[in-house]
Amino acid sequence: MKQWCLLALTAFCVAGCSRGEPIALVGGESNLQQWRDRGVVINYWAEWCGPCRDEIPEFNDLYRNSPAGGPIVVGVNYDGLRGADLQEVIERMDIDFPTLLEDPRQRFGYERPSMMPTTIILDGDLLVKEVLVGPQTAESIGQALAH
Repeated sequence: MKQWCLLALTAFCVAGCSRGEPIALVGGESNLQQWRDRGVVINYWAEWCGPCRDEIPEFNDLYRNSPAGGPIVVGVNYDGLRGADLQEVIERMDIDFPTLLEDPRQRFGYERPSMMPTTIILDGDLLVKEVLVGPQTAESIGQALAH
């Protein structure tokens, strides 16, 4: 019985570790373990930001066309909207890529963007690789991921 309990406890701990640290998204959850060894694109956007609105289709395309194991694409609402307010803005702006519920800047060790739009590129170790300020295209994001 003692060995069975030890085996069950070990299996539980391994299963918990394999899920990784959870990260909350609008309508669901992901985990950082799934983000490792992939490029991560974090796009800060706001409804009042014209260039943000212009680049949303580029991020939607990158998200939709990313191959399995390809880059993770997520957004962050710069104004910190939550709940129904956030969901309404996402719908109005036709954002298809997942939006984080919390600003991840402290988790990944970078400053809050001071200009909009800003896109943060993380490497496979989830370290800041590049900070892109200004509107981006699928091509500019692809180049940042490739460096």
